[in-house]
Amino acid sequence: MNIIGPDALVFGVDDLAACSRYLTDYGLQPVGVDARGGRFEALDGTAIVLARQDDPSLPPSLGTASQLRKTVYGVADAAALEAIATELGRDRTVRRLPDGSIEAVDDMGFTLGFQLSVRRPINLPAETLNAPGAPAQRAPNQVAASDDTLIRPRTLSHVVYFVPDVARAEAFYVQRLGFRCTDRFTGVGPFLRPAGTLDHHTLFMIQTPPFMKGVEHFTFHLGGPSELMQAGTRFVNQGYQSFWGPGRHRFGSNWFWYFNSPLGCHVEYDADMDQHDDQWQARETPMGADASQLFLFQHRDKWAPSGPPPGAAAAGH
Repeated sequence: MNIIGPDALVFGVDDLAACSRYLTDYGLQPVGVDARGGRFEALDGTAIVLARQDDPSLPPSLGTASQLRKTVYGVADAAALEAIATELGRDRTVRRLPDGSIEAVDDMGFTLGFQLSVRRPINLPAETLNAPGAPAQRAPNQVAASDDTLIRPRTLSHVVYFVPDVARAEAFYVQRLGFRCTDRFTGVGPFLRPAGTLDHHTLFMIQTPPFMKGVEHFTFHLGGPSELMQAGTRFVNQGYQSFWGPGRHRFGSNWFWYFNSPLGCHVEYDADMDQHDDQWQARETPMGADASQLFLFQHRDKWAPSGPPPGAAAAGH
């Protein structure tokens, strides 16, 4: 089943104005947004979709505090769409929607959509790097650090679920939808990728009590670690609260920076994720700080060589 990855996440939110402002400040482009909600797109057309929590067009809630209502996966072609409809139709209702997409519910109660992918091709360079012993990637007099750098999320990277039965949840995505496990935290959950991408993961699941079921975070890929650090700094300077990061994960190798959000979950910037094919052998390790982060910076007040940040001396730094 040639599932490429998540095309959109649909939320029914308590505070539509705050969530709209948050996603715009994060860097997504509002498309068709009005008083009822709308899309907030990355450069390739993948998106977060917002609606009011009482919008009758939304799928039912998960029955928890989670505001996620639907995860929409993009597929490569009509044959993949029909294969998914046939497979899932063996034991559950598959709805065919007027836009040509299909909708079903997974074994944990998460509503899933499948559609011909809306992803647009993007042709942008990665960040450049000059390093001794390697050809320079920037021409003489071309600078890499600029306050004016335009940074836009490029594509929806992955989503993380809290689930009450991670073994059953994993079995559904692997056995029914053709996902593969790339790595695993013992007793916590798997990192999964569908057949249509080499990204280390587009879905990670974490075992939790039933009342926590929902989305823990989602993230969009940026063009590189410098973009991540600069975008995150701008976000902090707009008043948004850093939750974890910046740093770099071990599994996936992606750079990360997580923030609190009004969507009832964390929202991450990420960059530079590993890719894997079917020859990869999944690793497994207990979850913990050393396993989840190769290194971690903590955001702090600005510092310059003229002295420490305000209050640092009094704090014993």
